[in-house]
Amino acid sequence: MSELRNFDAIGIGLASPDKVLSWSKGEVKKPETINYRTLKPETDGLFCEKIFGPTRDWECFCGKYKTKRYRGIICDKCGVEVTLSKVRRERMGHIRLAAPVTHIWYYRGIPSRIGLMLDMSPRNLEKVIYFAAYIVIDPGETKFAKMQIINERDYREAYYKYGRNAFVAKMGAEAIRDLLAEIDVPELAKDLRGQLEKARGQKKARLIKRLEVVEAFRNSRFRPEWMVLEVLPVLPPELRPMVELDGGRFATSDLNDLYRRVINRNNRLNKLLQLGAPNIIVRNEKRMLQEAVDALIDNGRRGRPVTGAGNRPLKSLSDLLKGKQGRFRQNLLGKRVDYSGRSVIVVGPELKMHQCGLPKEMALELFKPFVMREMMRHGYAQNIKSARRQVERGGDLVWDMLDEVIKDHPVLLNRAPTLHRLGIQAFEPVLVEGRAIQLHPLSCTAFNADFDGDQMPVHVPLSSEAQAEARYLMFAANNLLKPQDGKPVTVPTQDMVLGCYYLTIVKPNPDEPKDAPLRTFSSVEEAIMAYDEHQITLGQLIRVRREVTRDGKTYHGIVETTLGRCIFNEVIPQTLGFVERKEDDAESQVALECDFVVGKRELGRIIERCIHVCGITKTASVLDDIKTLGFHYSTIGGLSIGIFDMTVPKEKDALIEEAEKRVEYVNNRYMLGSLTESGRYNTVLDIWRETTDEITEAVKKSLGKYNPIHMMSLSGARGNIDQIKQLAGMRGNMIDTSGKAIEIPIKSNLREGMNVLEFFISSHGARKTLSDTALKTADSGYLTRRLVDIAQDVIIRTEDCGTDDFIDVSPVIVGGRTKRVVEGLASRIEGRYAAKDIVHPETGEVLVSKNEMIGHTMAINIEAIGFKKVSIRSVLTCGCDRGVCAKCYGQNLATGEPAVVGEAVGIMAAQSIGEPGTQLTLRTFHTGGVAAGGDITMGLPRVEELFEARKPKGQAVIAEIPGMISVAETGKQRQEVVITAEDGKSKKYTVPISTPLLVDTGDEVDAGDLLTDGSVNPHDIMKIKGAAGVQKYIISEVLKVYKNNGVEINDKHLEIIVRQMLRKVKVDDPGDTLLITGSTVDIAILRSANNWAESRGLRPAKCHQILLGITKASLATESFLSAASFQETTRVLTDAAVKGKIDMLEGLKENVIIGKLIPAGTGLSRYRNISAVPVIPGNMPLLNATAEEEPTIKRTEVEKKGLDVGFTQKTRESFEGFVIAKGFSPERFDNICSFDLRALKDEDRRQEYDEEETDLSDWFDIPDGLISSDVYSS
Repeated sequence: MSELRNFDAIGIGLASPDKVLSWSKGEVKKPETINYRTLKPETDGLFCEKIFGPTRDWECFCGKYKTKRYRGIICDKCGVEVTLSKVRRERMGHIRLAAPVTHIWYYRGIPSRIGLMLDMSPRNLEKVIYFAAYIVIDPGETKFAKMQIINERDYREAYYKYGRNAFVAKMGAEAIRDLLAEIDVPELAKDLRGQLEKARGQKKARLIKRLEVVEAFRNSRFRPEWMVLEVLPVLPPELRPMVELDGGRFATSDLNDLYRRVINRNNRLNKLLQLGAPNIIVRNEKRMLQEAVDALIDNGRRGRPVTGAGNRPLKSLSDLLKGKQGRFRQNLLGKRVDYSGRSVIVVGPELKMHQCGLPKEMALELFKPFVMREMMRHGYAQNIKSARRQVERGGDLVWDMLDEVIKDHPVLLNRAPTLHRLGIQAFEPVLVEGRAIQLHPLSCTAFNADFDGDQMPVHVPLSSEAQAEARYLMFAANNLLKPQDGKPVTVPTQDMVLGCYYLTIVKPNPDEPKDAPLRTFSSVEEAIMAYDEHQITLGQLIRVRREVTRDGKTYHGIVETTLGRCIFNEVIPQTLGFVERKEDDAESQVALECDFVVGKRELGRIIERCIHVCGITKTASVLDDIKTLGFHYSTIGGLSIGIFDMTVPKEKDALIEEAEKRVEYVNNRYMLGSLTESGRYNTVLDIWRETTDEITEAVKKSLGKYNPIHMMSLSGARGNIDQIKQLAGMRGNMIDTSGKAIEIPIKSNLREGMNVLEFFISSHGARKTLSDTALKTADSGYLTRRLVDIAQDVIIRTEDCGTDDFIDVSPVIVGGRTKRVVEGLASRIEGRYAAKDIVHPETGEVLVSKNEMIGHTMAINIEAIGFKKVSIRSVLTCGCDRGVCAKCYGQNLATGEPAVVGEAVGIMAAQSIGEPGTQLTLRTFHTGGVAAGGDITMGLPRVEELFEARKPKGQAVIAEIPGMISVAETGKQRQEVVITAEDGKSKKYTVPISTPLLVDTGDEVDAGDLLTDGSVNPHDIMKIKGAAGVQKYIISEVLKVYKNNGVEINDKHLEIIVRQMLRKVKVDDPGDTLLITGSTVDIAILRSANNWAESRGLRPAKCHQILLGITKASLATESFLSAASFQETTRVLTDAAVKGKIDMLEGLKENVIIGKLIPAGTGLSRYRNISAVPVIPGNMPLLNATAEEEPTIKRTEVEKKGLDVGFTQKTRESFEGFVIAKGFSPERFDNICSFDLRALKDEDRRQEYDEEETDLSDWFDIPDGLISSDVYSS
C-alpha cells in the first residue's frame, strides 16, 4: 500500500476512447452474469474470469492450474490468468458501442458543457441527441446555415431538391461528435475573448460561461469530442457483486441490470446494422441505446427512471457516489474499525479523572492480540495458535497477562453525536466486573452524556504513535477547557454541587442558644473531632486557630468560619487569589481561600483560577477531591425532595381573584368598543404575566432558606425558579402549536394538580417542545457539517506571516436607542496578539508591546483603564495564502497555550459554532421591532441566514452616504428620511410610519448605519463598507444570537468562517493575465497571477472581493475531492473533469479520502520528515569537524542508536539555527533534513546502505565540516 500512497496530488479528466481501452482487460460481449447450474461466471459475460480475473486465489476457470507456483501463467485452455482473486476489484472491461452515445453529465448538467461548446440551447441539443431533429453539419449548396436545427420534413424536402451529396445533416450523438471534433479550441477561445470586449448584458454573461468551458478545454488539452462515448468502461465485478441467498436466489447490484440493458441493446443494434435494417428501426435502436447508457450513468436525470422489482428506481453509477450512502460519505470519509466495542455506560464515582472502567470480558476481546503476544514473550505459549486457545479458555494466567497489557495502554471513549473535539477522549482502563463501561462523572459534560441508557464505543489505539497521541493530546485529565471559549468544561454538577453547597452554607446549630458565644478550637483537626462527637454542626460559625507557612515564613491567627468551609478549603489550593494576602498581615495570610457559600457558579470560578494558577495536572486532582467531597456531603446531608417541601403561598388565591377582576374589566372595555382585539389580547396576557410574577415572588418568600428544593435551585445543582414556580405557584400562560401564547392561564400548580382543560392546554406546548427539539438537532447538525466543510483546510501553517494589517475591536453593543453591552472588551482581546504597542493613556507606560500576547489579567486591566478599542492581529487580516499563522490566531483556547503550527483551527472553529447550535432556540421569529417589514429572524435560523449571506427577513433601511438626518411625515402613513452629505449630495428614503426609526432630525450618520430597526443584507454592507464592514457585521450579529441564548463563544472561531466566506474575488479586468473577465477565483490564485504579470512588466488583473455563503464557498474550493464529498457530487466532478483539475491534497478531507495522514498536527510534513540523529555516548557534536575527522558509522550502530528516534522540534530548531548561522538558507536546511533512510528510492543507494560499513557523508550534498558523527540528517 505504501507505493500507492506515495504521491503528492491527484488529477481527474476526460478519458479518450483509447484511454478506456488501455484500462480494459477485455470486451464484455454477453449480458449473462453467471451460469445458474454451475454458479460459475459465463465467458465474455459481465463476470467473465478471462477479463476480470479468477474468482478463487491461484486457480484458473477450468481448474487446470491450481496453487501459487503457477503464478502469472495464462491458462491455454480457458484463458484465465493464475493470480489473486482480489484483482477482480481493480480490473475493468469495456463495451464497444455500435453507435456513439453522449455522456449525460456533459449535456444534461447545468450548465450544459456540450451546449456551451457548440453554442446550442439544451432543448435543441436534446432534440438532436434523441433523434427528434437533424442538425446541419455542412450546408453545401442549400439555403441552410451550419448547425441549423431542421425537422424531418425540411430534411426530406432538401434531400429531394438538392440530392443526397449536396449537404450533410445528421442526427444523434454521432452528429454532436462530428461537430465537437471540428472545433479548434485555441481559435474559439481567441474569438470569444474578442466578442467579450464588445458584449453587454445577457450576451456577456453567456459569453463568459462559454469562455470558461472553452478555456478549460484549452488548458487541460482534452478534446471536446471525448464527451461523446464510443467505448463504455465496465466496472470491476467485485464492486457490483452478485450474492447467493438462501433458497438458491441471487441478490445482485443494480448496476448489473443496467449494464445488461446496455449490452442487450448494443448487441441488437450491431445485428440490425449488419442486416442493413431500415433507417427508422436503426434510429429507434440507437435512441434506446442512448437511453440505456443515460440510465447506467445517471438514472432518472432524464425522463422516467428505470425501475426494478417493486417499482424501485435502480441505483446508477452517479447514485453510488452521491449523498450520505454514497461512496464519498459512507466509505471514504467514514470507515468502520476493528479493535472496538460498545456498551452501556454507568457512573464510576470512585474513578480518577484519567480513568474509565472497562468490563473484563470486553477488555480481553479488545486486547486479545496484545495478550497473546505477551504470553508468547513470557514463554507461556509456543505459537499464536496455542496462545489463542489459552485466551479463549480464560484462566488466572490470562487475566494476569491482561492486567499487564492494559497498564499504560490508553483507550478512546466516544459518544455520538461527536459534536466537538471533547466528544472523543482517552482514558486509562481499569478492569471492572459486570458488562457496563464506567465513566467518570466529571467527563459527562464534555461528552454530553447521562446514565439513562446511553451507550459508548471504545477504541484501542494500536501503534505506539497512536498511544502517545492519545496519552498526551486526548487524555481526559488534559482536556479541561472548552475550545469554544476557553472556560473549564469539567465543572462539578448536580450532587457534587449540592454537597459543596451544603458543606459551605452557614446554618446555626439548633441545639445551642442563639446568643451563645462562638466555640473556639486550636486546630481544624480538633474541630473535626468535636463534629464527630456531635458537639458542633458543619454549618455553625466557629473560631479556629490556623497555622500557615508561606515562602518559609509561618503565620498564626484565628479565623471565624464554619467547619464545612475548613473541610472544603483543605482540597482547594490556597493561592488562587480570592483573598488579597499582604506580606506582614497575619490575618490575611491565615484567611481561608474560599470563605463563601460555594454553588455551581463559584465552583466554575474556582476551577478557572486553579487552571490559570496551578496548571492542568494540579486542577485534575483538585477536581477529583471536590467530586469526592461533593458526593460524600450530599449523602451526609440527606437532602431529598418530598411533596411537602413544595409550599403553596397563602397569598395565591387572593392574587388570582384580583387578576380575574382586572381581566373582566378589560373584556368589558373591549365589548364596548374602546379596545381592539389585539390590544385586549396583549393586555390580558400582561395581567396574567404580572400575576404569575407576583405569585413566583410569594413562592420564593414562602420557601425557607434551608428548604431542599430552594437549596437545589439556589446552588445551581438542578432546576430554576421557573420550575419551582410551576411546582408550587401557578403554571401561567402556555403556548399553542404556532408558538403564540394561549390567553387562558393555568392557575393550578403541579402539586395541586390540573383540571382537564388545563391539562389539555398544557399538552400543546409539551408536544411542540418535543418536535422542535428533533428538528433543531437535524438543523444544527447540518449547519455544523457545512461549517466543517468550509473551514476544514484552515490549519496553522507558519509561526508568523509578518503582516502589518490588523483589526480594531471594541465591546459588542446591541439595542437601538437603549444600548446594552453583550460582550466586553476584555473577553474579545484576551489571548490575542497586539498589533501595536498598547500604551497607558495617562502614564505613557507600554502595557503590551507589539506582537505580544494579551494575557487574562492584562485584558481585564486594559478594560478597567477605559480603552474603547484595541488593535489586534486577526485571522481576517492574516497574510498566509493557505491556512493562517499562529500569531494572527493567538491562544489555543482548548489548551490555554499559544497555538502551534499544525493545529487544525478551522475544524475547531466549526465545532465551536456548531456544538452549541442545539441550545439555540428554533423560534424563527419574534414579532417586535418591525411592524411593516414582517418578523425578525432569531436563534438558529438567524445564524444560518448570516453564514449563508442570505437576504434577511425584516430588512432594515441603511444609510448609503454619510451626512445629516432630517425626518418629515409625508402623509399616506409614510415618513421621509433625508440624508444630506457635506458636499450637498442627498439621499431620500421613504419608510412606513409604523416602522420605528433609530435616528432623529439633526443626527449625524455614517455610510452603513441603520436608519430603522431590523436586519441588514450583508451584500449591501459589502457594497457600502467593503470587506472590513461586512466582517464586523457578521461577527457581531452571530455573537448577539449566541449571547441571547446564554452561550459564550470566542470571536476567533467566527473570524475563521468569515475569512473563508471572503476568499473569492470576481475578475473585472484580466489585464495581461490568463484570468477570464467575470470569473470567480481564489485570492491566492489572483495574487500568483498578478505576481507573474508584474515580474514580466505586464498589466495585472483588476478584481473586487465577493461574499459567498458557506455552502457556495465550500463548493467553490480548489479541491474537487473536498467539494464532491460535500454536496452536488456529479456537478462538481463534471466541472473538475472538463477543467482537468489537480487536487494538491492540502485539506483534511482529501487526505482522509485517499487514506493518507491528514496534514495537521503530527501528520504535518514538518513533523513527519524529521530525521533520526544517532548520538554516540560521550561525544558532543563536532560542529566544526573537518572532512577527515568524519568517522564512518556501521549500519547496525545506526539502527541501535535509533532510526525511529524523533528529531524533536527543539533539537531541530537549534540545528536549524546552526545551519543558518553557517550561512546556508532555510530551504537548504529543509533539503538536508527531509532525506529518509527508510524510503531510499534509488536501488544503488539502498545496496550501498546494505553493505556492512557505510560512509553516510557520501549520500548528502553537504559541505565539508558541517555534519559530524552525531549531527547528520537521514
